[in-house]
Order: sequence, then C-alpha cells, then structure tokens
Amino acid sequence: MSATNLNAAGLRRDEAAERLALFGLASPALLLVLVVMVIPVGWLFYVSFIGADGNFSLENYVRMIDEKSYFRIFVTTFEVSLLTTGLCILIGYPLAYFMSCLPVRIANLCLITVLLPFWTSLLVRTYAWLVLLQKKGLVNSWAISLGLWDEPIKMVHNMTGTLIGMVHIMLPFLILPVYGAMRSIDRDYLKAASNLGASPTRAFWTVFVPLTTPGLFAGALMVFVLCLGFYVTPAVLGGGRVILVSMKIVSNIELFVNWGAASALGVVLLGITVLILWAASRFLRLEQIAGGGH
Repeated sequence: MSATNLNAAGLRRDEAAERLALFGLASPALLLVLVVMVIPVGWLFYVSFIGADGNFSLENYVRMIDEKSYFRIFVTTFEVSLLTTGLCILIGYPLAYFMSCLPVRIANLCLITVLLPFWTSLLVRTYAWLVLLQKKGLVNSWAISLGLWDEPIKMVHNMTGTLIGMVHIMLPFLILPVYGAMRSIDRDYLKAASNLGASPTRAFWTVFVPLTTPGLFAGALMVFVLCLGFYVTPAVLGGGRVILVSMKIVSNIELFVNWGAASALGVVLLGITVLILWAASRFLRLEQIAGGGH
C-alpha cells in the first residue's frame, strides 16, 4: 500500500473517531431533545387520531371542520395575535429608537426597565391589569376624576382588556431584537445620506428603517408565534368572552376529558406555527429571531 493510501486511510480513521467523539459529546443534548420534545409531540400526534371508542379515527379532525365554533376560535386567535403584534410594533419601534439614540449608560438603564416585567410573575401582572381596568379600578377612577368620561367603561372581560394585557406581556419580546438591530447600525450611514442631500426624515425612512427591518421582522414574528399559544392573560382578562385555541384545549381536557380533541387542536396549532416559521424562513434566517441581527 502506498504512502498516499496510508495517509488517506489514517485521515478517514481520524475523521471517524472525531465524529464519534462529537456524537458522544452531543448525546446528552440529543437525549434531552428526544425526551422533552420528540416523544411528547409524537404522543400528541398519536392521541389525536384516537376516537371516543379507543380506536384509530379521524373524528377529532372532522369535528373541527364540521363545527363552526372551531373556525371562530381560530379566527379569534389570529385576530388577537395580529392586533397584539401590530400594537407592539406601534409602541415598541419608537421606544426602541428612542433608547438607541440615548448614551449607552442611560440606554442600559432603560433596557433594565424593559426587562423588569420578566422578574415578575406572569399571573401577578395579569391580575394587576384586572385590578387596574375593572369598573371601580384606578384607570376608570382617574379618568372620571379628570373628566375624560362620565361613567366607568368596561375594559376587562372583553377584547380591549385582553389586548392591553397581551401587549404589556409581549412588548419586551419586540423591543429587544429591534433595539439590538438599531444599536448595530453605523450612524455614519445617516450622515452619508445627509451629505447626499437627504433630509433627516428621508434618511430615517430610506436608510435607517430598512436596516432595522430584520430585527423588526424577527421581533414581530416572535410576538405573533407566542400569542398563538398564549393562555393565562386572555383567560383572565377575556373573562371567557375571548376564547383562543389554547383555552379550548384546556376546556376539552378539564370539562370534557377528551384528550383526543385537545391533542388534535394542539397538532393543528403546531402545524400552523411550523408553517408560519417555514414561510418566515424564506425571508429571514431563523437564528436572527433570537438576536435580531442582520
């Protein structure tokens, strides 16, 4: 055997040994993914095809097609998700821009205030809004005292209260990637646009906004996907009048003890989420969702 063949054989052995070592290092993580994700999702798919008689059946999926209530629930879920995402963009983008224009130390303090809600229980924040928005709550009391309106306005147990609570919960998920994208922009681009005759407004819309699009898209996608499966806030602030898919899943299990119907809803919602992420991946690398980078 020639020296070249010996070297090639040795390189192949080293490559195989390296791959085996890497697989050994990755095996704990792979096992964790298998136990935490693959097996539960596989069980979810299996149960969704089990009918009331315990045999294989498509009745859980046929029910979603036949009963119009399921269609309305999905429409409400997407309506809440889209409205929440839109409101987060309207509030979060200007706030992120304001923070990006501040000196680093002050901006870091503002960033802490954005992250502060994460240090408080989600349930506590939701019930705090319930106290603030009820008819005898602080918002109605202050508004009547200031003469903004004469009688208490119903702001909970409806779409309004649900959106207020959802926006408050989801806003940091949009601000963080947008702020990261804005901070990474070289401000010399704006100076160059000004030197070429662009006004500050035109430079902002034609230079700054397009550069922040990946971060904005990543944040909006994250908010939208999280809203699709959200439960606590709409359940508390919606008062049973704003029913999302997640709430229907819970009622199928707790009230009707129908694991098949609940699993079918979960499978459909998971499929929709995967489809949205796949469509988004055509325009944005999915690793940018967490970082909001370019």
